[in-house]
Amino acid sequence: MASVIVTIYYILFAFSFIYSMYFAITGLFGFKNYHKSMFGRHKPKHKFGIIIACRNEEQVIGALIKSLKKQRYPEKLYEIFVVPNNCTDDTKGAALKEGATVIDCTVPVKVKADALSYTFQFLKKRDDLDAYVIFDADNLVHPDFLARMNDALCEGVEVAQCFRDAKNMSDNWLTGSYTLFYFIQNFFFNRARMNFSGSAAINGTGFMIKKEIVKDGFHTYTLTEDSEFTGQCALKGIQVAFVEDAITYDEHPQSFWASWKQRKRWTSGTLHCLKLYGWKLLKNFFQTGNIACFDMCMFYVAPIIVVLGFFLSVVLIIFNLLGVELFDFFSYLYASGIVFFILFYIANVALNIFVVKYNHKNPKNIFSGILFFTLFIATWIPINIICLFKRTESWEEIKHERSDVDLDKLVN
Repeated sequence: MASVIVTIYYILFAFSFIYSMYFAITGLFGFKNYHKSMFGRHKPKHKFGIIIACRNEEQVIGALIKSLKKQRYPEKLYEIFVVPNNCTDDTKGAALKEGATVIDCTVPVKVKADALSYTFQFLKKRDDLDAYVIFDADNLVHPDFLARMNDALCEGVEVAQCFRDAKNMSDNWLTGSYTLFYFIQNFFFNRARMNFSGSAAINGTGFMIKKEIVKDGFHTYTLTEDSEFTGQCALKGIQVAFVEDAITYDEHPQSFWASWKQRKRWTSGTLHCLKLYGWKLLKNFFQTGNIACFDMCMFYVAPIIVVLGFFLSVVLIIFNLLGVELFDFFSYLYASGIVFFILFYIANVALNIFVVKYNHKNPKNIFSGILFFTLFIATWIPINIICLFKRTESWEEIKHERSDVDLDKLVN
């Protein structure tokens, strides 16, 4: 019986190890063409419809619109559309005050995708628009954002994700950890995929869609429309480009409870995407060899792998207590006790410092995030376990209040 249990352990361990090594090895492609822009510079050509779907964002929407009006891109080549929905404050008035065009959403909105779908259909007849850019109301936008997205469009890109930076990384350890999370994703996933002709992942805000891509509608069914749309693009053979020079600054949750709810929604949406698209993506990969399909399937499996890794760690502890001898390298490391965890933590801190320095940030400004990022990731374990048995079914708003951030200081 014991040998059967050990065999099952090794099978599950091998699956988890191969999964981890896949992302570790592919992530190394982020170092290719180090610090080199992936797109050439082009003259302003394309007109953008900037879409901001928002709920109770009166405090921050004005700052976003002001930052958009500072774009180093011809004013005649972009228009700002604000789509308030389910608001109990004066988001609409704040948007009008700053000169944005307000679109009154006349359909029920349960998730962000509902508002986006309505807006795409509303703007469908606007022949002057070439592409849409979607922002969250709490964002601030780099002055060169539209110019860099124009570069990508001029080189044939149909869907693109921007570089997601932070406007409040120094608030506390949690906002610092969020910042590091996106820095790591930017470099080891999005940038790496661009370097081996894969596909980046859309992650919520600052993404661009060529108008023709959504001419027949925007059909997503989960709480994570960004991740789901990425999977849909993979199935259609549409590459999601990573435009590293197009930067948006996001406001991250400052309270752990808000973060907990947000990440439960993310995990629930990811598991729902796995259910809807997992086999389709694998089938498409084996039929066409499209690496983006395999990538997204692996991405959707992530919550299960996290839980599996935790389960294997618990089993390993039990094996050590019972004196069960194992013969793999990680078991020997684990048996070393506190030394293993210290080495793992030091490696994590070194990785954090690397991505901070790569993005020309001062580690002092994100010191608590660097120290406690491991804790941030660890808190995802109970979230994933809970969501395996009870998924979040509804979207809850995250309050944004940081309207006092100076864009010029972020850019410089």
